[in-house]
This record gives sequence, structure tokens and C-alpha cells, in this order.
Amino acid sequence: MVLFGKLITELGIKAPADKFYNYFLTQLHEMQNHCERVHHTKLHEGDDWHDTDTVKHWTYVIDGEVHTCYESIEEVDKQNKKNTWKLFGGDIDKHYKTFKLILQVIDKADGPAVVKWTVEYEKISEDIEPPNGWMDYLSKCTRDVDAHLSKARAVRKD
Repeated sequence: MVLFGKLITELGIKAPADKFYNYFLTQLHEMQNHCERVHHTKLHEGDDWHDTDTVKHWTYVIDGEVHTCYESIEEVDKQNKKNTWKLFGGDIDKHYKTFKLILQVIDKADGPAVVKWTVEYEKISEDIEPPNGWMDYLSKCTRDVDAHLSKARAVRKD
């Protein structure tokens, strides 16, 4: 009986790696303004969106259905442009004992930067499907944020 799993996707982006990573490091509260599938975000506990002691509440769409969960920052590794978030409560707890999102933004010397998303999870039972819808959700959010950052960059160049 396999309850633990990991899903990984890598996506090329147009925005510079530092700028993309910084968005998730310092502008996460703007996500609902730039990502079609994020409907609402708010602070649940704490005063600073980007503090490890803060808990945020998210409302989002996966596979055409509205979902909710809470999120907290588990790890920030600025040197490697890597963040880990723990998701819990809401719809997450209905299917998973543990659920983590890991973002790493990788500079490529020979081309565009790459965004690597990893979803690590432990299902509550063998009957639960892997969270494949999350990969589509993360891909779409990555494209939305990249388009926003690339557009902002193009405007500044003009």
C-alpha cells in the first residue's frame, strides 16, 4: 500500500529567475491579482505575508472546482531560490495527511530560467488519487505570473 508520493514538473519562463523567485518571496499576496485560478487569499494568522509564522487562507480552482486550504511557509532558501510551503485544512485534509509545495527557480546559462514545482504528499488512504490536478494548477499559475512579470519588464524597457 503506497500512500506517499511526489509529483514534479519543470517549466521554462521568460522572466529572469531572480525576479520570478522574488515574486513568491515578497509578493505572494498579489497572486490573486495575477493568477486566474486563485480566487482569494487572506492572512489567517500573523501580520506579515512572508513570515514563517504566518498562516494564509487560499481559495482556488483545480479541475473546475473551487477549493480552500491554509498555507504556511516551511522553508526559505534564498541562495538556491527554493521555498517550501505546507498546505493543510480545508480540502487538503479531506484527502492528505501531509501536503507540501516546493518551488525552485533555476538559472540556466544556456537559455531561459526554469521553474521546478514539486508536490510531496501522503494520502489518507489508498483509495485517494494522486493530486495530478495540482500540476495543471501550478503550471497555469506559473504561466500567469511569468506573463505578468514579462509584461511589467517590457513596459519598463519602453
